[in-house]
Amino acid sequence: MARIVFTPQLRRFVEAPEVETAAVALRAGLEDAFAPNPRLRAYVLDDQGHLRPNVVIFVDGRRLREYQRLDEALRPDSVVHVLQALSGG
Repeated sequence: MARIVFTPQLRRFVEAPEVETAAVALRAGLEDAFAPNPRLRAYVLDDQGHLRPNVVIFVDGRRLREYQRLDEALRPDSVVHVLQALSGG
């Protein structure tokens, strides 16, 4: 099963445990992660269901480039990392 891992920075604001999912696409996997904690959805996705600008997702070590459909394929051994994008100087 694919794993979805949330960084500690995000877990400071909302419960975000690691989730295992049988989903074959990223959006469905994220929905599995949001199901037990709907507040998590609001931290990751905007009201249109698109990835928030301050959130970055890596699927199997590759940065996600498509922020609206979130249709990246997941394999059974995929690892998804969801983190807040950092900026500043």
